[in-house]
Amino acid sequence: MISNLSKPTLAIYGIKDIKNSGYPVFAHDHNISFFDKGRILKYVQLERVTRKKYDNLFDKEIHDLLKSEKLIDKDFDIVFVDNIIGRAFISSDGEIRFEAPLNNDLTNSLEKGKCWWYGKERNAYVLNHELAHIYSCLPFFGNFKENSLLIHFDGGASLSNFSTWIYKNNSLKKFQHHWDLKYLSSLFNANALAFAIIGAKEFDQHSVPGKLMGFASYGEYSVELENWLIENDYFQNIWGKKSIFFEKTKKDWNIELNSFDQHNSFLQNIAATFQYIFQRDFIKKIEELQVKTSTNYLYLSGGSALNILANTEIISKEIFKEVYIPPCTNDSGLSLGAGAFMEHMKHGKVKIHSPYLNNWNLKEILVKYRNDDISEVVNQLIKGKVIAICNGLGESGPRALGNRSILALANSKKLAKKVSEEHKKREWYRPVAPIMLEKNAKYYTGLDEIHHLSKYMLLDFKVLENKMKEIEGVVHVDGTSRIQTIFIREENPYMFDLLKELDQKYEKKALINTSFNIKGEPIVHSIKDALRSARNMRLDGVVINGKLQML
Repeated sequence: MISNLSKPTLAIYGIKDIKNSGYPVFAHDHNISFFDKGRILKYVQLERVTRKKYDNLFDKEIHDLLKSEKLIDKDFDIVFVDNIIGRAFISSDGEIRFEAPLNNDLTNSLEKGKCWWYGKERNAYVLNHELAHIYSCLPFFGNFKENSLLIHFDGGASLSNFSTWIYKNNSLKKFQHHWDLKYLSSLFNANALAFAIIGAKEFDQHSVPGKLMGFASYGEYSVELENWLIENDYFQNIWGKKSIFFEKTKKDWNIELNSFDQHNSFLQNIAATFQYIFQRDFIKKIEELQVKTSTNYLYLSGGSALNILANTEIISKEIFKEVYIPPCTNDSGLSLGAGAFMEHMKHGKVKIHSPYLNNWNLKEILVKYRNDDISEVVNQLIKGKVIAICNGLGESGPRALGNRSILALANSKKLAKKVSEEHKKREWYRPVAPIMLEKNAKYYTGLDEIHHLSKYMLLDFKVLENKMKEIEGVVHVDGTSRIQTIFIREENPYMFDLLKELDQKYEKKALINTSFNIKGEPIVHSIKDALRSARNMRLDGVVINGKLQML
């Protein structure tokens, strides 16, 4: 299908949303990637450069983005990613126009479309949303292993919210796609009761899942509560009619509620029951699929793969020999997946990358530092200071993994509260995560082996009871911690050296690691963003490419 295998690939996820609401609804987290010979040269999540969280206005920004990297006139193959609401793209200036063929079924390959690019017809293709999610695994793990089950699970893709594919004998085959698990993802992203409990508005849609997951840890699952929720259709449509819920609570439970007080145990138990239902039914589905397909490996992607508790249970059950989830498993990785698919067709493989890929308009600056630079930061942290990091390129996906992070000692609940609630303006119930070396992850968990997905902060771990006090600032109410593990120095030399000196010199084995952004803003991208945000958040200092600046 692709005529010239030597051309680079430009991949775009930029489908326009259903209305100009001022905030993302169906389409969100627009992004663009540029590949050559299996290697990612350029990538950015639109929000990072526009500073608008979950930005979905790619049609307005594409010209300036392409111009800034001198890509408008470059010769490349183009691939777009579709969405449940459409398969066409047009830039706001009309210079880029793409129409994909309408299709009533999911194909397992690219589909040729019609594209006009600055006055010239160009070869361009579309890849369905489902496969774009799945192929976002390739830039981080390499080619799929033989006899693998590939699963996409999100709120809604192209023609499904759950699709499964089999990779066997070096070929890809669709197994199933459907909306059967829509009720599970909807508990987290489209349920009126969940929004009310969290105190979210419609424009907060994409932040609700993470908040609800954190809040759920304060409650307990109840089968009686589950049955009640099912009988009332999960109260999913009480938008603007919250009194319905209060009346039913009084009638059926004799509990008097007139507001959504997040300290109320009944509301906490509802959140816990939502999480339990999601986890139980999702994992049951995965177990059934493994039996049906007799596959050995699992590649999981889509926004629902950000559910840390479900991921952890999948690992602990040892259903598969290995499980792989990319750091940009939500829609922020769709252009990476589409580009990887096309590059794999051209070259048979995609190179393995680190997660530090957000580099649009950023120079390839080396992070330079001496031992004294590390010691200076360690000394400030030991004093209880809060220090931000802006080193090199930004992380792909929603998690800061050491290059765009805020750091502080992990041994104090008071300091953790200060970082989360005062500096970042986050909700009281949301935990902060730690970063530590592999040997210290073993120390705090008692495990002989730490799963590799922890380097992307995709799992949680039970902390040994007798070690909790040492890192009480990063242990959640349920006794778990979402540990990010640095396995080898090459993964992040600066963070490795910082953690090593902190441990050797002061016997502090972990740091708080939370994303470098204040509530409502995306993670910082440039040095300018970092300095502005650090001052606005009243942090004590910021490391810029290895050098500390106190504020």
